[in-house]
Amino acid sequence: MKGLDMTRFSHRMPFGAEIVQGGVRFRLWAPDAKSVALCVGADADERVLPLEQDASGWCETTVEGIGAGTRYRFQIDGELKVPDPVSRFQPDDVHGASEVVDPNAYTWKHPGWTGRPWEDAVFYELHVGTFSPEGTYQGVVDRLSYLKDLGVTAVELMPVADFPGAWNWGYDGVAIFAPDAVYGRPEELKALVDAAHELEMMIFLDVVYNHFGPEGNYLHAFAKRFFNPDRHTPWGAAINFDGKDSWPVRDFFINNALYWLEEYRFDGLRFDAVHAIEDTSEPDILTELAETVHSRVDDRRHVHLVLENDKNESRYLGRDGALRPRHYVAQWNDDVHHAYHVVVTGEGGGYYKDYADRPGEHLARCLTEGFAYQGDPSPFREGEIRGEPSAGLPATSFVSFIQNHDQIGNRAFGERINMLAPAEALRAATTILCLAPAAPMLFMGQEWASSRPFLFFCNLGPELVEPVREGRRKEFASFPEFSDPKARERIPDPNAEQTFEDSKLDWEASEEGEHAAMLALHRELFAVRQRELAPRLRGMPGGGEVLWREGTAMVLGWTLGDTSYLTLVANMSADQATLPSIDVRGSLLRATEGYRHQSPIERLPAWTAAFYLDKA
Repeated sequence: MKGLDMTRFSHRMPFGAEIVQGGVRFRLWAPDAKSVALCVGADADERVLPLEQDASGWCETTVEGIGAGTRYRFQIDGELKVPDPVSRFQPDDVHGASEVVDPNAYTWKHPGWTGRPWEDAVFYELHVGTFSPEGTYQGVVDRLSYLKDLGVTAVELMPVADFPGAWNWGYDGVAIFAPDAVYGRPEELKALVDAAHELEMMIFLDVVYNHFGPEGNYLHAFAKRFFNPDRHTPWGAAINFDGKDSWPVRDFFINNALYWLEEYRFDGLRFDAVHAIEDTSEPDILTELAETVHSRVDDRRHVHLVLENDKNESRYLGRDGALRPRHYVAQWNDDVHHAYHVVVTGEGGGYYKDYADRPGEHLARCLTEGFAYQGDPSPFREGEIRGEPSAGLPATSFVSFIQNHDQIGNRAFGERINMLAPAEALRAATTILCLAPAAPMLFMGQEWASSRPFLFFCNLGPELVEPVREGRRKEFASFPEFSDPKARERIPDPNAEQTFEDSKLDWEASEEGEHAAMLALHRELFAVRQRELAPRLRGMPGGGEVLWREGTAMVLGWTLGDTSYLTLVANMSADQATLPSIDVRGSLLRATEGYRHQSPIERLPAWTAAFYLDKA
């Protein structure tokens, strides 16, 4: 369109602070406040402007002569001063004043980027604060070329929404429109997204819509109906998505998704723990959000929405007649992680109990059908039925992993899987992860088998320090190795800065010995995936099939989108496996070290994984 600047992008929000002709418009929903005032400026220069509320609790005013950089707060009932819940930036953390941001101030260098097809996805999950020594957005930019050379096509940031304190996983965010200042300014986050696009890499953001963090959430002071006190989550009262006056709440979160996609140009979002969202309305918030995003975002862009959902609700992953996702393109598959973990480590406690009795069966089912639990009773949940059928979905409807932030960080000492499993077992699992059709995901440092832990850490206010410390220790009290209180005292204190520092990556180790060999393996496998498999994944008609299995030895097959056929022959155990003289289709694509093809295949060495591709 003539005169339209296509190098600047913004999301026009119906609330918060918006720069308009000659000034700034402020809008707040405060239905439970008796009075609201806008405080503009700071310290002695602060102006207090009373606001009028309409019948539904909305307050709005435009202040002339101010612009980007202006600090502001809202005063509730003549006393409490609170930041804007829709603040675009909190330079002084969650309790400080908000800052007016001009979203059009950043000039995009690669405005024509339209993304990549989902089938290209090779994910790398990272925590901005511990990924680099600097712990900043720029620190990530400086290592994007490394990730590209590794074969990563999609960087996934753990949540960056403003959280209390100087270090946090990100799931305690309370100002969900404001990138946390400890990592850099908003324009520096945009520069990170821009830099990824320059290298033809997608970049995703993890967002949290199931709860707010325990410190700095002021919504209770003026918008109590944001929450449903009759419903509870592990983090307190549930967010009100379907009760009285819930439409502003739904609008708040839908606009947040659009904001990250439109204003920051993220290529996709990962929605954290949606199983903790309760919503009986039609359509529910997950459906409405996805439909709104698909209708609003430029249809020339590849934008991908991904769920984390412990309920295994496959209905959100449905495809249309052209095999396009109706709502969400994929789900993080915790089931496949748990099956991998039991197979390579032998652990069977806690939620691994669901996979310990038949680990090979569960792993084969995950690789071919998606979920292990598709309406089956869960022993860990005392027989509760879990999941919906997923066998009819394309194998690309899932994100697979053998590590992520949760599965490492929720262990008492944050051990990575290479500290728990034999090296040859890990190499076999890595080969399957990287070459099976589901989108693979690494957690930062996994590619060189980093020995550094990833611990649970946070930097909350003084009143929360002891409850968090004790809560962490009580969490492990039921484990035999922590039955003694003295043993629990050895669990790292989440509040300690040293716990955060100990979780930073050891980049120097990536070039040494076995670490360098593991890094080379990942590079080789991802090169094969991008060259031979990614072009064939689009249009996959469904999942795969179990051609043969006994224990943790298996032969699996998938018809790919171009009708070629991929076969996995694997022995995921420490003992040699005997097969019933199986012939496989096609040529050997890649195998673990020491595997030699024979036809028919009758024996497999310990910890073997071999892929064959029939291009006919």
